[in-house]
Amino acid sequence: MLIAPRLVLTCAHVVNSALDRDRFDTELPPRGQVVPVRLPHVDRERQLAGRVVPEMWRPPRSRSEPGHPAPPSVGMLPYYGDLAVLELDTEAPPGAEPAPFLHQRDGNEVVAQWASGHTLPTLRAMLRVSAHPWIALDVLGGTVAEGFSGGPLWDRERQAVVGLVVAAHETAGQSATAPPRSDHHGLAAAMYAIGLSSIEAELPGLPPVAVPAAGRGRQQLLVILEELLTTRQAIKECEERLAARLGRKSVGPAADVERLAGMAMGVRRGVPELLDIVYEHIAECRPSGLTESGGWERLLRIARLVSPRERLSLHRRRNLSALLAHCRAIEPKALLRTVLPYAENLPTPVDLADATDILEGYDAQPGQRMAPLLQGVVHISVQERAAGGDVADDLDAWTRSTAPRLGVAPAAVDQFRADASAAHSATVASQRTGAVPPRVQVELLPVSPGHLFTYQIWVWSGDGRHEVVLTQDTEVRSHQVVEAIRTVLRTEVQEHPETAQLEFFVAPAWLRLEVDTWEFPGDVDDSGFHPGITRRVVLRSSERTRETYAGWKRRSSALPAAPRLLLDERCTDPAVARARLEVSPDTGIVVLCCDRQQQGRVLRQCIQAGVHTVLWHREDHGGQLATELLALVEDIDHTHIPEAVRLERAKAMADPDSPAHHGHQLSLLHDGPDHRPPPLAPDPWALTQP
Repeated sequence: MLIAPRLVLTCAHVVNSALDRDRFDTELPPRGQVVPVRLPHVDRERQLAGRVVPEMWRPPRSRSEPGHPAPPSVGMLPYYGDLAVLELDTEAPPGAEPAPFLHQRDGNEVVAQWASGHTLPTLRAMLRVSAHPWIALDVLGGTVAEGFSGGPLWDRERQAVVGLVVAAHETAGQSATAPPRSDHHGLAAAMYAIGLSSIEAELPGLPPVAVPAAGRGRQQLLVILEELLTTRQAIKECEERLAARLGRKSVGPAADVERLAGMAMGVRRGVPELLDIVYEHIAECRPSGLTESGGWERLLRIARLVSPRERLSLHRRRNLSALLAHCRAIEPKALLRTVLPYAENLPTPVDLADATDILEGYDAQPGQRMAPLLQGVVHISVQERAAGGDVADDLDAWTRSTAPRLGVAPAAVDQFRADASAAHSATVASQRTGAVPPRVQVELLPVSPGHLFTYQIWVWSGDGRHEVVLTQDTEVRSHQVVEAIRTVLRTEVQEHPETAQLEFFVAPAWLRLEVDTWEFPGDVDDSGFHPGITRRVVLRSSERTRETYAGWKRRSSALPAAPRLLLDERCTDPAVARARLEVSPDTGIVVLCCDRQQQGRVLRQCIQAGVHTVLWHREDHGGQLATELLALVEDIDHTHIPEAVRLERAKAMADPDSPAHHGHQLSLLHDGPDHRPPPLAPDPWALTQP
């Protein structure tokens, strides 16, 4: 396959065969040895001379480490390497263009094209599984024969190469390593190809490959480039820099924004490279241009339209991958689960470089500044530093350099890192002291007047899991919500040695929902489920804001020593309630005891002030009740308050002769800044989840 005007990509075993060497010979062919090359779809009669580029010779090997070039044993599938780049003595004939590349996509039928130009029809196949080092495909039609090896795997729908055909597995009781021999009579049940990720990992010095022309955002990109690069000299300088970085020819004084945008959009990671160059040019010539009129932010948004899966230029991606190769403190799958707990059907990453490549394709959630890619790198850095890894400082330096180019201020990165470090330290400490109780978190969306609900259920566990497990988009009643919670507890949660805490996230207007009384009644064969007395049921606010974060952290950190505060009938005026909270800046636990009609206003003041825990009775108030509730939370660690309230509710139900027992109507808002589902955790404190 032609990848540049004078560069051809193929399999190393194809080169070995062309030179009459053993198919798995690992020795580098001499630079003076010519490999005959034809481009039959352009000029069938012309033979070109190619020579192996030494630094891009990857012979077949049995192990993943490039420093161990032992050839694979006969019949071994898959193996590693088997790539070669040939440099032509002259440019390709007119009409030959570099092949456009894209990552493979599940569900897309592809065709393997006959690499030698033979009249044999193409081969149809469907992706079975994608992983390093090979893509596995099911053959749908056609016969695998000698000549497909080294040829392109073509996605017709997207008009791009998604891999390089390398081998086939036959059904006649034998495996045919590439190239499959034409005298085998078995039908190929599976075909294998080397995908783009593996090609780039094996050949880090490979020039950026071409990509199909972008369909969206081109005109917008031209307009914003004209606004940011205001002189012809600026355009010329940027075009020359971009051409040099992408290995393309500059047109010098003839450069314009059309040429600049076209060059970037036609090459893999060309758009991020263009952004790097424009950023550097503006920073050198007029630094204020990065912030004035929002031009840089607009360029970033348009770039995501034009190149939605790419944020990093080629050299930044390679630098990151080189650092990640030394990281061992976090598993790739755990990293994805931490940063993207709301994403469904994520692919399984094989290493951290693969995981960050997946993160690169995702945008930040609304209200967050940090892109998932930067979140992931910060997580890796924090855990590497905690484990004593030497690479953490280099990862931080990479993040400091990259973040401004992605529109993220250094202060936001620092805040993110501080919160991530605190959360990781807390997680490690809790793991040392024993098993951490899991949490089932229900993001509840009531429909007025509060009898029907939609919801989303999350599961959090001390091992770092925090993900959506169940979503209900149609309206249901409370007993159906409870039934769903029971299902999640049975199928998704390990309740040993402690049962899960059940947390209902609701808007402040719905904090008076009696979720602790909800039940699933069951039937003759089912005893039902009463979470209010069998689980620690608490309320949490879904609308905590950035403005309350400082007070929230301060009050939460002071919980062990701060006194409890009573807000009674004298504090029903919102101004009075807020003043009482302001003169007690460290208080994080409040007992609310006032008329039920006033409770909502006072609760909102508590939330805005950053209060961690509020306990109140939904029906009664008065001096005696206030004393009892204060006694319930006095001299008790704040982490034990949900259990204390659960026992009070159970006592009330266990004594039907005491209908006035205060446990019947107790509500508990227990809402620290930690362990919040990412959509409910606005930047910069999303990383306070474990």
